[in-house]
Amino acid sequence: MAIKPKTNLKQHIRPTFFRFVIISAVIAVISLIALHQIRHKIFSANVEIQGEDTFSVYIPTGATFSEVVGLLELSGVVKNIENFKWLAEKKRYSTNVKAGHYVLKNGMTNNELVNLLRGGFQTPVRLTFSNVRTKQQLAGIVSKVIEADSASIVGILNDNDKLSDFGFDTATIYSMIIPNTYEMWWNSDAYDFLKRMNREYNNFWNEKRKEKAQKAGLSPVEVSTLASIVDEETVREDEKPRVAGLYINRLNRNMRLQADPTIKFVLGDFTINRVLSKDLKIDSPYNTYLYAGLPPGPIRFPSVKGIEAVLNFEKHDYLYMCAKDDFSGYHNFSKTLRQHNIYAARYRNALRQRRIWR
Repeated sequence: MAIKPKTNLKQHIRPTFFRFVIISAVIAVISLIALHQIRHKIFSANVEIQGEDTFSVYIPTGATFSEVVGLLELSGVVKNIENFKWLAEKKRYSTNVKAGHYVLKNGMTNNELVNLLRGGFQTPVRLTFSNVRTKQQLAGIVSKVIEADSASIVGILNDNDKLSDFGFDTATIYSMIIPNTYEMWWNSDAYDFLKRMNREYNNFWNEKRKEKAQKAGLSPVEVSTLASIVDEETVREDEKPRVAGLYINRLNRNMRLQADPTIKFVLGDFTINRVLSKDLKIDSPYNTYLYAGLPPGPIRFPSVKGIEAVLNFEKHDYLYMCAKDDFSGYHNFSKTLRQHNIYAARYRNALRQRRIWR
């Protein structure tokens, strides 16, 4: 009877164990490589800006993910657009695009870039406007800074239904928009712009300013209306409180303001140097030579200094003013019509000498 030799268990286990170790090591190496590649896609720097520290990206309202990718590709600041697309899809940004102005920083990781856009962490833009006369001029300035186009801004400034939401109309809206510097979200539409301006208007007209307006016998809108005339009457800031005081004297005496800037507003031309007699006969509620009191609304967007000049008007007895014949921008002020006529004759003579007919 043949006896089978005993199987050496250790000899059988040893190659199996080594095989397992080798396979595990290979899997571990592959996993480490894959993990490294994933970490590289997520945490490696993916924003490279040549010669600058930051770069602004503007994502329009309603933009799709593919359009965002196109914007980033066109900018050239994203080093690996495929890595961006991969992570954006993993983090579901591809279905959750948010409009706005985003500031990318040099050396920003792919994860930081996606989180910035996905979270909608936009940076506000700075809007500054001053010395603005017309709605069209304002719209042109604003539309260069926010997403709303100039046509939509002009349109809403001429829309009584929309303006009534804020308690204004097409004539008085000039008083609600106060020239200054503001930080706003880039993806603001025309209505958003008005909402922001209304909030600033309400902040501006605090109790102290309202009290001063009341003492002058004016409402905030009337203060702005008079301020707009004062702004057009003189370019000299130190003279504005005196001009304001003159017009308040006329209002208190129920005298017509007879302000040339209102005639220029009616004519639609603020560049003319000489208002003619025929211009004074134009029938318009803004013609302060024909109608007493303030016009229906401001003739331009009043400046803060103009408003403050009215609120802090100089108290005096002047009722007349005329530009000085030295063309310094200052005026001669008079208490009597006789003295005023003397100054007016000098000024007309200076205009003739310089051949200024209009």
